[in-house]
Order: sequence, then C-alpha cells, then structure tokens
Amino acid sequence: MTQAGLVRGRVVVLGGVAVHAFLGIPFAGPLRGPTRFEEPSAVSPWDGVRPATEHGPTVPQGPYPPAASALLDSVMVVGEDALNLSVWTSEPGQARLPVMVWIHGGAFVRGSHRMPVFDGAAFARDGVVVVGINYRVGALGFLSVAGLPENRGLRDQIAALEWVRDNIAAFGGDPEQVTVFGESAGGMSIACLLGSPSARGLFRRAIIQSANAISAAELTDARFVTRELASMLGIGSTPADFAEVSQQRLQTAQDTLGTALVRDPDPARWGATVIQRGFGVMSMFPTIDGEVLTALPIEAIAAGAGDGVELLAGTTRDEFRFFMVPSGFSKTVSTDELPVLAARFGIPRSTTNLFTGNRPTESAGDVLCALLTDHAFRAGTSDLVDEVACSNGGRAWQYEFSWRTAVQDLRACHALELPFVFDTLAHAPPLVGENPPQALADDMHMAWVRFATTGNPGWEKVGIGRAVRIFGDPAFDASVVIDPRDDELCAMRSAHRASAASSEPVRRTRP
Repeated sequence: MTQAGLVRGRVVVLGGVAVHAFLGIPFAGPLRGPTRFEEPSAVSPWDGVRPATEHGPTVPQGPYPPAASALLDSVMVVGEDALNLSVWTSEPGQARLPVMVWIHGGAFVRGSHRMPVFDGAAFARDGVVVVGINYRVGALGFLSVAGLPENRGLRDQIAALEWVRDNIAAFGGDPEQVTVFGESAGGMSIACLLGSPSARGLFRRAIIQSANAISAAELTDARFVTRELASMLGIGSTPADFAEVSQQRLQTAQDTLGTALVRDPDPARWGATVIQRGFGVMSMFPTIDGEVLTALPIEAIAAGAGDGVELLAGTTRDEFRFFMVPSGFSKTVSTDELPVLAARFGIPRSTTNLFTGNRPTESAGDVLCALLTDHAFRAGTSDLVDEVACSNGGRAWQYEFSWRTAVQDLRACHALELPFVFDTLAHAPPLVGENPPQALADDMHMAWVRFATTGNPGWEKVGIGRAVRIFGDPAFDASVVIDPRDDELCAMRSAHRASAASSEPVRRTRP
C-alpha cells in the first residue's frame, strides 16, 4: 500500500532470494501542456490495485550522439506519467532494511532508471531496498525561465525522496537509513542535494560517482542559455512562450543548442559560469536560484550544509576518454596544441608539463584526456571529500575504478563502473566489452552494500592522508593507496584556485 493506493509487483528469484519488483510507480503527477514546466504535482489516488509489473515511460529526451550511442544503451518511451520510480525489495512488509535511491546520469539532458544495467535485484538480494527514480532533464528540468520554478529536475528528485520517506516502510525499507547514490549528472545532483536546504533530512548517506560539487550556474548566466534557445525557436522567453512549444520542436532546438555550445564555448555568448561549471559541454544544469540552491554546492557544504551525512565518492581512472576517444578527437591533438587546449579550461602550462612528464610514452591526446579527467572529476571529487571529512564528525571515503575495458582504448572511462556497482554484468553496455570480471563486480557491489548498511564501505576513511580504495588495478598489491598521483592532484587543485574568482570563500582543507 502506498499513500496513493495499492500496487502489485512481480517476483524474480536471484541467488535463491525472492526479489519483489514494483515498477513504474508514479511519485508525481503527469507531464502535459504547461505542467511540463511547473513544480512536480501531487499524484492522484487510484481505486483498486495498480499493476506495477512493467517499467513506466521515460521523461522527454533525445538520443545519444552516434559515437556515444554505440557504447551506451538508451531507452526512450513516450508517456505523460514519466515521473515514476521503481522499487526492488526482498522483504515487503514490516522489515527495516537499509534503502538506496539511485539517481541516473546523462549530462542533465537524458537518462532514466529503467535501463537493465540499473536493475536493483542484486541489491535487494543482498538485503537492501533499492529505488530508481526518473527526473526531468533538459529544458523541462533545468532551463531557467523568469516566472517558472527553477531547478525543476532537482525538485523532482526531492519529491521522489519525499515519496521514499512517506512510503518505503511498506516495502520493507527504513526511512531513517536512506543512501542516495548517483553517477555523472546524478552524482552532481546529489552534491546539489547535499547543499540544498530543501533536501535536508531526506537521506543519511551519499555515494557520488564520477561527479563534482561545482556544477551549478549563476542565475544571470543561465538566462543567457534561455535566450539562445528562445532565439532558435523564434519565440520570446516567457513561460507562456515555452508552454506553447510542442515537445518535438523543443527537443530539436535543445539538441541544436547543445551542438552549438560544444562548437563555440564562448562565455560572452553562454555565460561564464555555464562554460566554467558545465566544462563547455553541458548547457542546462542546476542553477543557484536562492531557494533550492542558495549557493554553489561546494560552498554550501563548506558552510555546514549536509553536516552529518556520510559520503563515499570517487571517479574512474580515465573518465574523459569516453568523451574524446570515440569521436577520434584525441588522435588529432598535437604536442603544440596540447597547452593551448588545456589553457582554454584554465589549466596552466606548468600543470600540463607535469602531466606530460609523467607520461613520456603517451600521445598529446592521451595527456589531454588525463588533464581533463582531473580537471572535471578527480579534483572536484577530492574537494568534496575533504569538505565532508573536515566537517564536525565528518566521515568520508574515496575510491578509484581502474579496470580497463578492451573496447576502443577507452581504458577505465566514464560510466564503465556502473554494471560492476549494480552487479549486472549480464546487462552491461557495449563499452564494457566481453568477459568482464565477475569478482570485481562482487567486490565493488558489496562495498556499496556495506556502506548503505553500516556507513563504512570497508577501508580507511579520508583523514590526514587520502586513503583511496583502488578497484580493478592489478598493479597494486594493496587495494588501498595513500594519496595516489598526489603531485598531479595538487597541481590541478592549485590551478582551480588560481582561476577562481577572488571573492570565492576560503575552503577548509585536511590538515
């Protein structure tokens, strides 16, 4: 029984455990007409028993670009009841099991929880209730329009967490033991939720995979993007103007907008913080609106937001290869171009020289991938871990996923860890390749289970030294390394500080 009515799911047996799956349950009202741009509305109660045996529709979105679509699976199913979630549990009823809520990635413009790789049955088999959620992406979720609620995608996530708080006990979950976990845009979302007063008290633990805590644009800069999109559509920038645009026209213009940003990442056109914090790739993402987000997430966390929340965060070793290798761009970078391209991201020549010297046999394109991995992901993750570790009673752990796929020289690229975390290698996307190691999935998956259950994934937390659990690298005799590649990390963090605005508050750092 949910607050809106009865649902009937289905049962699958995994590892001798009966897993009850309740799929496609609405946590907010339908998206139709002008309501597409409003706050998430209440669910209308239903009579009788609602079938919950099949996944619901996905939120409106476009497909991956060709190079990415060959590596990642995607599913797009049209329907108004797109704000839905799914629950996997082994003990519906009176049990008090830990809960994990999955927030998918997709650069804030695509994605859903219904992907087979995100199936929560393995977590339920191992004693955790898992909830996967949808949220609005792209213009519906994150376009900043004067007169409309900001951060609608984050508001959807908060509404889903409120649904968990109010309903999860009926599925055997403990609403006081909720862990949010997410990757890429999902991890960035969780950093925003950590810093948001609107999400306070809705979760106890957080797992942030391949993300950072700076991906939030200033409101004035976000409106630059709105004007660009309105110009492409040939409309004004009012709520009424956008409400009248069909979803198909909106999606076509949004896809064109994203391409234009990548080709011409000019701060004067798009807004400085959109370029800096979206890394010249993301055009629509969370906005500092004074309500859902009152400050940049890392600064809100430094000021005490999220205190008491335990954190597990990390990256893959070669994140940015996913964005540069499949397109062939990495092979076009010359030695002379490398420092020029790095400088566009605020990376000084001294840092570029350090990374190059540490990789004497690597190409310039390979070095650029390593630079941008630390720039966009590892440095920001370490900043976030340090803020939490330095808070009152802060408990923070860090990891790195280093197993290399044999596909396209992607190495340990962005999104590669997902089927290992979910223990769904049978449904792994093409980028994983053939015969991935099940032992690694067992190891990583159970670390996530331990963290959600006990608040400790099973290795030393970050303190005076940065203890990093390495998953999948046979070069290490021990699985925990203290301060790996610290020369590069320190150089990149120094570069970030040097390029930051002079008014930026001083952040706490580990002793």
